[in-house]
Amino acid sequence: MNAKFFPSLLTREWFLAVSVATSVIFLISGHSLLSRLDVLWRLGFVFAWLFLVILGSALAVVRHADQLARRLGEPYGTLILTLSITSIEVVSISAIMLHGANNPTLARDTLFAVTMIVLNGMVGLSLLMGGWRHREQQYNLQGANAYLGVIIPLGILALVLPNFTVTTPGPILSFAQEMFLAIIAFGLYIAFLALQTRRHRAFFRSDEEGDSNADAGGGGKGIMRHALLLAAYMVPVIYLAEQLAPPVDYVVETMNAPAALAGLTMAILVATPEAIGAVRAAGENHLQRSVNIFLGSVLSTTGLTIPAILVVSNLTDHPVMLGLQHTDLLLFVLTLALCMVTFSSGRTHVLQGLVHLILFVSYLFFIFVG
Repeated sequence: MNAKFFPSLLTREWFLAVSVATSVIFLISGHSLLSRLDVLWRLGFVFAWLFLVILGSALAVVRHADQLARRLGEPYGTLILTLSITSIEVVSISAIMLHGANNPTLARDTLFAVTMIVLNGMVGLSLLMGGWRHREQQYNLQGANAYLGVIIPLGILALVLPNFTVTTPGPILSFAQEMFLAIIAFGLYIAFLALQTRRHRAFFRSDEEGDSNADAGGGGKGIMRHALLLAAYMVPVIYLAEQLAPPVDYVVETMNAPAALAGLTMAILVATPEAIGAVRAAGENHLQRSVNIFLGSVLSTTGLTIPAILVVSNLTDHPVMLGLQHTDLLLFVLTLALCMVTFSSGRTHVLQGLVHLILFVSYLFFIFVG
């Protein structure tokens, strides 16, 4: 069995070799590869190479997190997935934030982009596909309300409140305000985890999932294998995210692209793997898993990414500007209000998905025509 196991493992996990090889190449020749980015084809090649390898590795992380979810049951599997993707998100934002000229709006633009991609793009596509195939779908209303009960106040405190504080000029927070926000965000996330994994685990499972989880099994050996492979894919992602910073920085600072484009790029990188898992689950009529994925993703962004970025900002003396402006502010508030309506009945249908997708298209439109 062992003689066949390793060749089979190498065949299934061939992309890990691609990821490691790319990391070694950039470790040895990164300086020359990232020079002369003014040559358009060179810039496009390096960006596409790094972006696709990071995205492929992130998809592998999702695949192994999904296997852990089947063995551990909800909500632990989804929790592993969201924490893994959040780690990629923090590293990616920090790498670009610390590279080149200071971009104080990058963290805000990325967090906003993740929110719009998840709560409008991902939710819209999941509900549309699920509703098209299964007409109406059900989920645990108590779990969705628990997610939104934390997401909405943290989102307003982080991305809206800075526009109205008077301690500092402009849509930024003072040091004391940033630390206060970081502490309450992290504290609320920990409190939510206690509710999700201990006191009210049933809120985040449907009746069907509760039965199937009991038979999931797979053994400790399978759990350990998938956990190790998940970690193995994460390490190259963390390194390559730093190498992606120069081309993204060059496009925004030198080619005069919209500043929000850098945030959108990072958001696509971290949200796409979860989006695939959520849409696939909705198509298979497992809407509860979809709800856990996309609402858990936004919650981890507000509860973990924001505190981490604020700490990195103060330690490295790279200030961040969190307050959303103009159309972004209205789209964000409208998205939160729409989510309150969508997740208020325990049932979903096609029309809800279409409305969320329209808001997502509006967000993309106003990046370029603001």
